[in-house]
Amino acid sequence: MGKASRTKQDADRRARVAAQREAQRRAEQRKRIYIAGGSILVVAIIVVAVVLVKLNSSPGSGPAAPTGTALSAVVKQVEDVPSSVTDKVGGGGASTSAFVSTATTAAVTSAAANGNYFGTINGTLLTSGGKPEVLYIGGEYCPYCAAERWAMVNALSRFGTFSGLKTAHSSSTDVYPNTPTFTFYGSSYTSKYLTFTPVEAYGETSSTTLQTPTAAETSQWQTYDPNGSIPFLDLATKYVQVGNLSPLTPSMLAGKTWAQIAAAMANPTGSSLGTAEDGNANYITAGICKLTNNLPATACTPSIQQLQSNFAS
Repeated sequence: MGKASRTKQDADRRARVAAQREAQRRAEQRKRIYIAGGSILVVAIIVVAVVLVKLNSSPGSGPAAPTGTALSAVVKQVEDVPSSVTDKVGGGGASTSAFVSTATTAAVTSAAANGNYFGTINGTLLTSGGKPEVLYIGGEYCPYCAAERWAMVNALSRFGTFSGLKTAHSSSTDVYPNTPTFTFYGSSYTSKYLTFTPVEAYGETSSTTLQTPTAAETSQWQTYDPNGSIPFLDLATKYVQVGNLSPLTPSMLAGKTWAQIAAAMANPTGSSLGTAEDGNANYITAGICKLTNNLPATACTPSIQQLQSNFAS
C-alpha cells in the first residue's frame, strides 16, 4: 500500500472517529436536555398539585357541601323538626325589645336606627294567588341571610313543601366568610296556606345581580327597610322582620357543616345554635299563623300562639 493510500485511510478513520464523537456529544446533550426538561415538568406538576391541595383544604373555603342523598337528608332534617322539639325552644331567647310597631314612617325610621327588628305594620293584607304572600329579599353573599334561611326553611315547611333547594355559602371576602346555608334561587314552594316569594337579589358578591325585585317588591322593601338591609322578610304587610333576631348570628355557624347545623336544630338541647335557629323559626311561624287564622294546627301550636303576645300592637 502506498503512502498516499495510508494517508487517505488515516484521514477517513479520523473523520469517522470525529463524527462518532460528535454524534455521542449530541446524544449526551439531548439526554441532558430531556432530563432537565423532565425535571422542570415534574416540579411544575408538584407545584400545581400543592396549590390545588391548599386551595381545596384552605379554612377560607369552608366545609364541603353535601350533595345527592346527603343533601336530601339534611334538608329533610331541617324541615321535619318535630313541634314537640320546637315548642320547648319557644322564642329561643330573642329579646322582646326587638318587637316594635312600624305602622308609621317615623316608627320605621326609629326601628331601623336601632338595628334588627320584628315590626308590626297592620297594613292592607298583601296577597298573591288568593293567599297571604310572604316576601323575602336577600342575597347569596350575605352571611346574615345565610343564617336566616335555616330558620325560614324550617318555618315555611310547617305550612308547605320546598323542592329544588340547593346548598350555598356566604361570600368568602365578607364578614363571617363562607357561612353554610341554602339558596332559594331556582327552588319552588307549594302551600295551601300562603304564597312564598323569594328574591335572591345578589349572587356571590354584593355587586353581582342574581334576581331583580319588581317595582312593588322594591317599594315594600324601601318602605319598611329604609336602610336597604338584608335579609328582609315581609309577612303579607302585617309584619316585617329585618335581619336576624338576636341571639342568632352568623358567627354561630362558623366552621359548621350543613349536617351539624341540621342536627343542632333537630336537637337544640344544650346547643345555642340550634336554640337560636329554632327560636327564629318559631317567631316566623307565629307571624304566619296570624295570617292564616292559626292554621294548620300542627304548625300553630299553643306554644307558637303564645309567642304572638310579644308582637307589638
